[in-house]
Amino acid sequence: MKKAGVAVVGYGNIGRCAMESLEHAPDMECVGVVRRSGSAEGISGLSAYRVVTDIGELEGVDVALLCVPSRMVRGTALKCLSRGINTVDCFDIHADVVALRAELAAVAKASGAVGVMAAGWDPGSDSVVRTLFKALAPGGVTYTNFGPGRSMGHTVAARAVKGVKDALSITMPLGNGVHGRLVNVELEDGAVFAEVEEAIKSDPYFASDRTEVREVECVAALNTLEHGVNMVRDGISGCTAGQKFQFDMKINNPALTAQVMVAAARASLLREPGCYTLIEIPPLDLLPGNREALIGELV
Repeated sequence: MKKAGVAVVGYGNIGRCAMESLEHAPDMECVGVVRRSGSAEGISGLSAYRVVTDIGELEGVDVALLCVPSRMVRGTALKCLSRGINTVDCFDIHADVVALRAELAAVAKASGAVGVMAAGWDPGSDSVVRTLFKALAPGGVTYTNFGPGRSMGHTVAARAVKGVKDALSITMPLGNGVHGRLVNVELEDGAVFAEVEEAIKSDPYFASDRTEVREVECVAALNTLEHGVNMVRDGISGCTAGQKFQFDMKINNPALTAQVMVAAARASLLREPGCYTLIEIPPLDLLPGNREALIGELV
């Protein structure tokens, strides 16, 4: 069977983990990496792959894994989809998912491509769990409690603030789906902490949460890729109350994000043109192998 050709766009923490997941995928192969520098110099593990600045320089790309910050997803996805290349992203701005999905769907349908968006672990695989919980107990409430752990999207947003040399945003669970953000910042020379603090707290990534900003000497000394979630639903099945479900995991954030994206890339090859979120995709389509054998194993 011919393996699907996959391009990795962006080579940060998620991009590196995506390469590892692709190396273990029996039905896919990496056909190249897109980086702003267009170079593999000084990057271990990339010498065996073609590294370019534009995805148009690569051949045999069936799916592009967009391992870029959420605020870069729209432009990057539109560029790939308009060329007829399937895309998978880990867009994590929950409030913007519906609008972006509609915009990407229009371009994908016009070019005969497929986009799978918000396909990390949250939104993404956690969304699937929330959907299943709601199906099992239609009435009720689900509390999603993140952390404690590093939020990649919030960390990227903090790093982009003027005057910040480096940053690490830690999500702190406060209970019942409420979260706090502890943002550690290493300032550039001459930066004013009060101005940096205000800019971070007013950013949409942080504005709706309790956010504490701390100045530290070295962010690298604090760095962690660990994260997790505890999800609880207290619901009603029919007329029966007291149905309680719980899902819990502790994970390496970029590794799990990348693995979900690779699974979604596989599923994208089975969809009609358009844009989908992970809850719209049958779970079986995320797995490689014989479908009848998988059904026999998992049902």
